[in-house]
Amino acid sequence: MKKIVLLALGIVFLAGSVSAYQVNIYAPDTLTVGLPLVVNGTATFGIGTPIDVVLYQQVTTSTEIERKVAYIQSDSTFRVIFDTTLLPKGIYKVEVPASGTGDSISMRQVRLVDRSDEISLTSPTTQVSSGRMYIDGKIGVDANSGVQIEVIGPDNGIIFGPKYVGTDSQGGFDVTIPVSQTGDYEASFTDDSGYVGSRTISIIGENETVAPETTATTGTILSAYGRSSRDNPAYFIVQPAGDGPVTVSTSASVDWVVEYVDADGNLQTVNDQGENAPEVVVVNGDARPLYFKVYPYKYSVNAVVYLNAENADSVEVSPTVPGVFGTNPPPDKTTTKSPLAASGSVAAVCLAAACMYLRRR
Repeated sequence: MKKIVLLALGIVFLAGSVSAYQVNIYAPDTLTVGLPLVVNGTATFGIGTPIDVVLYQQVTTSTEIERKVAYIQSDSTFRVIFDTTLLPKGIYKVEVPASGTGDSISMRQVRLVDRSDEISLTSPTTQVSSGRMYIDGKIGVDANSGVQIEVIGPDNGIIFGPKYVGTDSQGGFDVTIPVSQTGDYEASFTDDSGYVGSRTISIIGENETVAPETTATTGTILSAYGRSSRDNPAYFIVQPAGDGPVTVSTSASVDWVVEYVDADGNLQTVNDQGENAPEVVVVNGDARPLYFKVYPYKYSVNAVVYLNAENADSVEVSPTVPGVFGTNPPPDKTTTKSPLAASGSVAAVCLAAACMYLRRR
């Protein structure tokens, strides 16, 4: 009898010890790409106990994106932060693998949404230092509802905002911000629905070179701009200076696709960067003009694109579609036949008819 009692007490004690360890995590249901994904949690483990927190992308199967280690604090909490800047939109989950039992909540699902294409800048993302930075653009919000702008300087300090700036009936806005140093500035945009996205604006000195790793003198950079969409791309004509390769780059506020014809007459397509970096093309030019076609990767974008060219005599927007980007489709090989092929078919039919006639005789 005593053995049975002791066995029962042991089972109760074991069950109590197993269920004593609990882990619960908390994360937002929806988050805009670019914002930090903050995962908070509580656990009944001892202070300083390490816990793995894993971020997975869920498509058809779960793919591990990043794993971080959190440590239990004195108040039984832990916290990790995942960077979502370069993640595509979609369904993700954060999880503490092999957590406690009972009523533990060790997994949360998070939906990342991408709103970056709701904002477009018409001001250049690279500006020569003049004591001011210009931010002009358009945001897809209700008419005259305004947009909140915040700008962080090269030293990670806030130099503007957060401040609401008025928008016109088309969602357009413009603001001029005093700046005192060169470098990269991050401008972030928020509307009534929350965070939209950010853009990097570079302020450079008048004599700053594009390729500082070389000792050669960098020539003047010329540029032109035009509005572009997938249905109506922008076309540019670049006249090389004739004494070396031409370096061509786009503005960086949109994910642009560049098409051009190389020295061998082959059509090339370049889309190596995202919306935060310019597309850069180096073409060996001579006295003949170079033609470029630029359009956004996303169908929903209709924005102004700047095309910059170094070692060129001129850059201008083409008023018509250059002939190198011919719009006539290739012949349909399934419906077009040559006269020779047609005569061969008639001969084959006649031969078959003659054979049948001879068999009947």
